[in-house]
Order: sequence, then structure tokens, then C-alpha cells
Amino acid sequence: MLEHGGRLLRAAREYDIAPSRWLDLSTGISPFAWPVPAIPASAWHRLPEDDDGMLEVARDYYDAPHLLPVAGSQAAIQALPRLRARSRVGVIAPGYAEHAHAWRAAGHDVESMAADALLSSHDRFDVIVMIHPNNPGGERYERATLLALHAALAARGGWLVVDEAFMDATPHESLCDATARDGLIVLRSVGKFFGLAGARAGFVSAAPPLLSRLRDALGPWTLAGPSRHVLRHALADVRWQSVQRDRLALTAQRLHDVLCEAGLEPTAGCAFFHWKLDPRAAALHEALARLGILTRLFEQPASLRFGLPPDDAGFARLASALASVMRELDA
Repeated sequence: MLEHGGRLLRAAREYDIAPSRWLDLSTGISPFAWPVPAIPASAWHRLPEDDDGMLEVARDYYDAPHLLPVAGSQAAIQALPRLRARSRVGVIAPGYAEHAHAWRAAGHDVESMAADALLSSHDRFDVIVMIHPNNPGGERYERATLLALHAALAARGGWLVVDEAFMDATPHESLCDATARDGLIVLRSVGKFFGLAGARAGFVSAAPPLLSRLRDALGPWTLAGPSRHVLRHALADVRWQSVQRDRLALTAQRLHDVLCEAGLEPTAGCAFFHWKLDPRAAALHEALARLGILTRLFEQPASLRFGLPPDDAGFARLASALASVMRELDA
């Protein structure tokens, strides 16, 4: 199993700090969650049904012609490589490590490289996996660039897979509306923007033949009834979504300023996190953890990702801890 952020209980045991006393900045999940209402008993009692209206709401939200609900985009990441014969696969790096891991595990020939290298050498690959915005690097790409990349791959039967897990703060940049084209596959996650990671919900937007094959691979009832109920309402809550986008932008800018004041100007980031390349990353991570602040450590390249603090108290605590830690490291 690969390492991910969010291992709060493990950190609590390792540092002997109660879970309730931590400031968890280790994930890119929004700290501002959509307010889940009471879930009707029928959602727990009955098997999920595809014609409950959730999919129509999702199509409107994502502006996608065709969608398949999945148990988080992770389910699709693991299943998609099994739908192709052995292929040459290029995956953006640094990036969400599960992509390369899944393609390798399915027997494909995988190369991980920077976005510029992928774009300039696309003719070497049958499949290219991009993350937009990238995690943790925050890279973004022009729509025309991605569509041209897809066209070049599709002309030889290839795929462009675009992971848009962090796209919801900037929906105008999504490629979901173009996914009727064969070989263009977009993955969306509900957990990050809506703060509902525990629902384990996401969507795949692609042409119907590919979605049909993926549905067969995943089997029935990919989403639990309670998750479908929550999504049907959350994806339709346009007013909350607008407030959320403004709130995330302001909070991300505030985090940027706090990091800069501590001498840790972010290397990159987006509305959900900021990322800092730094050879002292492991020492920073350890020192902050001793103070009950959990960040996401990357060993290659040495770097830290900071998620968004939830409130004024969280920002004050982070600023104070960074001042203390940086003095300690400088000494």
C-alpha cells in the first residue's frame, strides 16, 4: 500500500498526542464540508437504484454528457489499467502515486516524468495520465494543449486520462464537456471540494463504450445508498458551491501568506493546498508533528504539502508553530 495523507490515528499513536489535539493539514480535502442533512432510513435499508435522480444532477454539475459513479476516483484508477492490453504509459511526476502504481500492477510499461517532458514526447506512449490541477505540484494546462494531446493519442487508439480531483474550485477549466470523444477519460472526486471524503464517491466521464466496460469491471452498486442520497443534494446546491469557491480561494491565499511569512514561500499550489520543495522537508514534518500539526511529507522530491487550516485558531497555531520550528532549524 502506498502512503497517503490523513493517517491521523497513526500519528496520534506515534507522537502520543490525542487525535482531538491535532491540526491535520496532511490532505487536500476542504476543511469546510457540505452540511449533510439527516439521511432517510430507506437509504440504508434498500439497495441503491440507478434511477434515483442522482446521475442527472451530476451530469448538470460536471457539464458531462456521460458519467459513471464510482466509489471514489481511486476505484477507477485501479480498474482502468485492466481494460487495456499491455501499453506504454506516461504518468506525470511528481503526482498522485496511485496512477503509476496501478498501471504497473496491471503489467503495463510505465514511465513517470515531468509534464513538459510528457507533452514533448507523447508519441512514445499509448496512454498518458495527467493530473489537472496537479497534486502536489499544482500544474495547470491550457485546454487546447490537452485536447491536442488527446487527439494525437486517440488517432492511434490511445487514451488521455485526466485526473481532475481538485478541479471543482475552477470548473471552467474542466474537460468533462469534451468526453464524448473516444479515448478521453476524466476522473472527478467528490471528497475534496465538498469535504465528503468519507462518502467514497466520484465519477468517470468518458464515451459510453468505455464506461460500459468499466461498469462491467466494477460490478453493480458502485455507490452506497446514503452516498447517493447525499450527492443528489450536494451537487444541486449551487448557492453553497459558489460560497465554497470564494471561501477556498481566500483561505488558500491566507495559507500562502502564512507560509511566506515563515520563509517557506510555496513552490506551487491550488485552492486546496500549497506545496513546498525543500531539502529540510523531513525535518520540518517531524518538528511540526511534535507540535501536533500533521503535514504531508514527500521523499522524492523532498517536499511538504500543506492543506488548509479550518479557522482563525488553526491559522494562528500554524503561524506560531512555523515561527518556532524555523528558529529551531536555523539554530
